[in-house]
Amino acid sequence: MNENRNVKIRVRHLSKVFGNNPKKALELREQGLKRPEIFEKTGLTLGLSDISFDVYEGELLVIMGLSGSGKSTLIRCLNRLIEPTEGEIVIDDEDIPTLNDKALLECRRRHFSMVFQNFALFPHRTVQQNAEFGLEIRGVEKTERSEIALKALKQVGLDGWEDAYPNQLSGGMQQRVGLARALANDSTVLLMDEAFSALDPLIRGDMQQELLELQHRMQKTTVFITHDLDEAINIGDRIILLKDGEIVQIGTPEEILTKPADDYVKRFIEGVDMSKILTAEHAMRPVRATAREDDGPRTTLRKMSENGLDSIYVTSRDRKLQGLVEVDTLEQAAKEGKDTIREIMTQDFRSVPPDEPLHNLFAMFSERSFPIAVVDDQKRLLGVVVKGAVLEELAQAGDN
Repeated sequence: MNENRNVKIRVRHLSKVFGNNPKKALELREQGLKRPEIFEKTGLTLGLSDISFDVYEGELLVIMGLSGSGKSTLIRCLNRLIEPTEGEIVIDDEDIPTLNDKALLECRRRHFSMVFQNFALFPHRTVQQNAEFGLEIRGVEKTERSEIALKALKQVGLDGWEDAYPNQLSGGMQQRVGLARALANDSTVLLMDEAFSALDPLIRGDMQQELLELQHRMQKTTVFITHDLDEAINIGDRIILLKDGEIVQIGTPEEILTKPADDYVKRFIEGVDMSKILTAEHAMRPVRATAREDDGPRTTLRKMSENGLDSIYVTSRDRKLQGLVEVDTLEQAAKEGKDTIREIMTQDFRSVPPDEPLHNLFAMFSERSFPIAVVDDQKRLLGVVVKGAVLEELAQAGDN
């Protein structure tokens, strides 16, 4: 998936120890001790331990874990709001832990914007003035920053609310202001720390979808912190799962759910509705036979008989899906002496793209008994899904 994408942030062997004499904690870590044992012996907390990963250009990377797993420490180490104890954090060839104060400030301004859980809006400033704040700090001229802020507010659906104050907005709208402020800064990386956690479930779901739409339009490199697995699955290109300051698993949502690294991850994902995660591509089977429009009824019947089919999809020479015919219709056409199946094929069937969630297919099976056609964006037939294959795929996923 990511082999041909540029690395935006490279993190290698990152560790953070809270407390005096961090070297002692790292020495114990090298002896094989874990966070609880190190704390018991030294009173030092190993917040992060030997963390290594890449963030790709334009990726939405989710870092998740339970409370105390180190996820908020990790995101704050990326821009050195928390000083790492050891390790590399490289963004566009700049090793952030080695920068002096002036260079670090410039690096933050150029590369990082943050959106927090608590919105962090100024109550005495209007929506537009809040969105302009980062630009104002940077000394951007008033007319220019106003133009930039208005554009950012429009991107998050807040045009028309420029003169309102935060206390006049709902929680979701306040979070949009925080997002607009981050976008207005035009940084290369967006850091979002539990950004939607304070919102009620319905608004939270709406904000997740808006973030995905924004990500699709802008391709902004984003690191998103959450403790919510459903949220991580919904928005993440990849997920990093942390436990006690260590990475347990890195992978796509599908990989996390279908190939859990250990028993901890298995317990973590218990209860997830796999039908919403697995797609038609997972349950797709090869097409045993197809017909062409110019085939005659008897030729088509022979193909179906040889392959044990009750219905058959009709495709063009380049495998574009044209229609479907059933055995009863073909037998009647053969009796009537029809030359081709062009006039008797039907469009009354269902087709889906490869990434269609399996849970959407159940209603289609109740409407029609035909196998569901899986097609690409050129309407070429890739395979078919039968009901039994869906149930089999879900059963196998549940056994993992």
